[in-house]
Amino acid sequence: MVAYVFDKLLAQGVRAGQIPARTQEARDWYRDEAERTTVTQAQVMKPEDKARFRGKHIIGEMYMFQYNPKWKKTLPYYDIFPCVFPIDDAPGGFLGINMHYLPLKMRALLMDALYGVTTNKKYDNKTKLRLSYDLLNGASKFRWFKPCIKHYLKSQMNSRLLNISASEWDIAIFLPLARFKKATQQQVWKESQQIIKGRK
Repeated sequence: MVAYVFDKLLAQGVRAGQIPARTQEARDWYRDEAERTTVTQAQVMKPEDKARFRGKHIIGEMYMFQYNPKWKKTLPYYDIFPCVFPIDDAPGGFLGINMHYLPLKMRALLMDALYGVTTNKKYDNKTKLRLSYDLLNGASKFRWFKPCIKHYLKSQMNSRLLNISASEWDIAIFLPLARFKKATQQQVWKESQQIIKGRK
């Protein structure tokens, strides 16, 4: 079996003297390595530890999953493999921040701000984000979240939720796994920047 990508990169980081999320230097190291990693959606969705899969979401955790939007015919574009932090329950599912909608530099800026609202500083599988829409909307340091908010319906999920531990967040947000339909990644990122600047 192909080595699980998160475990592999974490092991490389430990050997390189990096501890995930503990310092800005470590975050940058993991982000750079993840960006250069060749990995497929299929590899990520076949972890060696099946206990990573969840049937229900928890606010403030991170998940990846396969998704088929209900209203895809009318959407200008959409991501079929989201990387999401749920921030609130919503009818039939949840509201979440899909990090794929941001250019890489903006993902880093938003993630750095989000580290300020973790439930603890251990950065392990018990660490979550204290999130709500009001919190995000009420502080300029979170302003990059606006184009990322999406409503995900449980009925439209084509897989279970793959839980991403806090020690892996900096890897997950930079892995080249976005799968946009009806628009290129660059087109999506350009519009996201316009939304952040208040031009859309």
